[in-house]
Amino acid sequence: MALSMRLSRGGSKKRPYYRIVVADARSPRDGKFIEKIGTYNPLLAKDDEKRIVLDTDRAKHWLSVGAQPTDRVARFLDVTGVKERAAKNNPNKGKPGEKAVERAEEKAEKLKAAEEAAAEAKAAAEAAAAAPAEEPAAEEAPAAEEAAGEEAPAADAGEEKAEG
Repeated sequence: MALSMRLSRGGSKKRPYYRIVVADARSPRDGKFIEKIGTYNPLLAKDDEKRIVLDTDRAKHWLSVGAQPTDRVARFLDVTGVKERAAKNNPNKGKPGEKAVERAEEKAEKLKAAEEAAAEAKAAAEAAAAAPAEEPAAEEAPAAEEAAGEEAPAADAGEEKAEG
């Protein structure tokens, strides 16, 4: 019979509470177990002594009998000094996944295209501004006369509304 030291979940929804148990490896997570050797309450502060309560003598006994701790329970055993755990090294842990890299590349391409379009628009605006200054002034003069002509009837209409 393969024994495992693992967490058995209790508590209500969004309020987890775990028992550290020794159970047959084939039994369900929250099912039948052989012995409860401690508790783990993740809702408590990390420096709280009641966060992890473990019977170290029983843990040592079950380890000597051949019980295999899960990764999380092995961490607890290491913290309490029951069993030394070799630190794992995962150099790829902080790297983003393939999809995230693809999205970042697409975003960079779109940003680059937008910058190029803005640069082209700016260059076009500068080219238009560099054109001879006499032509735009000649075009603005008739437009100013038309605008002055349009304002007079609008002013008359405002006076009529005020009277009525």
